[in-house]
Amino acid sequence: MPIDLVAADIAGLAAALRAGRLSAAAIAEAAIDAHGRREKALNAHRAFDAALMRRQAAAADALLAAGCDLGPFMGLPVSVKDLFGLSGFRTWAGTPRALPAEHEREGEFVGAFRRQAALLAAKTHTVEFAFGGLGTNRHWGAPRNPWDGATHRVPGGSSSGAGVGLWQGSSMLALGSDTTGSVRMPASWTGAVGIKVSRGRWTTDGLLQQSETLDTPGILARSAADAALGFAALDGVPGDAVAWAAAQAARPLDGLRIGIVRKPFLEGCEPGIAERVEEALRELEAGGARLVDFELPEALPAYELWLAGHLSAPEAHATLVERFADWIPSIDPNIWARISSFGEMPAGEYVRRRRRILGWMDATEARMQDIDAIAMPTIPIAPPPLAEVEALEGYRARNTAASRNAAVISLLDCCAITLPVGLDAARMPVGMQLAARRGGERALMGIALAAERRLGRPIDRLGRPPMVAA
Repeated sequence: MPIDLVAADIAGLAAALRAGRLSAAAIAEAAIDAHGRREKALNAHRAFDAALMRRQAAAADALLAAGCDLGPFMGLPVSVKDLFGLSGFRTWAGTPRALPAEHEREGEFVGAFRRQAALLAAKTHTVEFAFGGLGTNRHWGAPRNPWDGATHRVPGGSSSGAGVGLWQGSSMLALGSDTTGSVRMPASWTGAVGIKVSRGRWTTDGLLQQSETLDTPGILARSAADAALGFAALDGVPGDAVAWAAAQAARPLDGLRIGIVRKPFLEGCEPGIAERVEEALRELEAGGARLVDFELPEALPAYELWLAGHLSAPEAHATLVERFADWIPSIDPNIWARISSFGEMPAGEYVRRRRRILGWMDATEARMQDIDAIAMPTIPIAPPPLAEVEALEGYRARNTAASRNAAVISLLDCCAITLPVGLDAARMPVGMQLAARRGGERALMGIALAAERRLGRPIDRLGRPPMVAA
């Protein structure tokens, strides 16, 4: 019987491989088959090398046969955002031509999965130079959100192919990057789990950075349980990763304090979004969690600065002018208009903004010592149809509205995770973002696992996307 990787989980596949009930070769063929059947419709990947995946699977099987166990991702397909160097692949960063060869170098972030003998043979699409939250790309086309079979809706960006590839069934984990939502937004809109860590916790080695102040690598998965194993691979957790994740999942909800910050996070939500988040929170409350109103005064000024351009635009502008000047004439006007309008900022204004942001980060860390996490919709709007955001006016309005909650959390340097909690009035996935103080990633991972134990896995709570038939 063919393997359904969409319904599979990482721990289960890893156990089956070690028990001899399954081979890495069979898993590779399932991923290759899913890609072949669904890629034309979904457009998740910039590159996918089936022959390479088969060779990597054969190597993983040989290692397992020799009694070598390198970790739970051994023999499992992991996709890489086309902003990271990946051995054997060019890096395009969403542009119409490949970047210079130095951007093909594989860094430590990807290396964590290379060392586990994961199947690293797929690069997912990204927004051009990772500057945009909707997931559009005029050069390569926007990946299609698999939750709407009638209308091409955007998948979220800038890690735009990552969540789509997970539901396609061609990967078990997706590596992405997050500046002001570029992991959490595509995870939320495609019904996946996405993790954003605090600045500097995980290396940006091998990543083409958009913002040296805010960029963080991140991961997407189809469940918190799967995401926990990816987290363990990157965070150096002690002992066996599967045992560590199981221990975190067993933590009780009793006494967990979840703060509700109403402004700006709950304002302007489209129908069915705040409602699904509130329902999920009531389920957690019934399981023993405490919901409390929480004041976060840094949130509103951070949102106002986000609207004014904050830091990523001038930092991206400087990178493009200095290192990629030849690429500027071909950049999508929707992307370049935002970079150029905010990017040419006087040095004094840039320094003042950066000092304000760093101050908010420190104040937020101190303020959140007394709360376990705060909760909010990850994105306050439904993913719009691609046709509505092709022109600059529609693109700018929807990108700004969509990015608000994720961007504010980034500007305050909270760690965060988004969990799927239901479908909105448009029958599109709704994500609940849980954010904790800077450096609180391991505790937050435990909270997310405990929440998933209560709420159920995304595929059980939401079902399968209409474009991904069983």
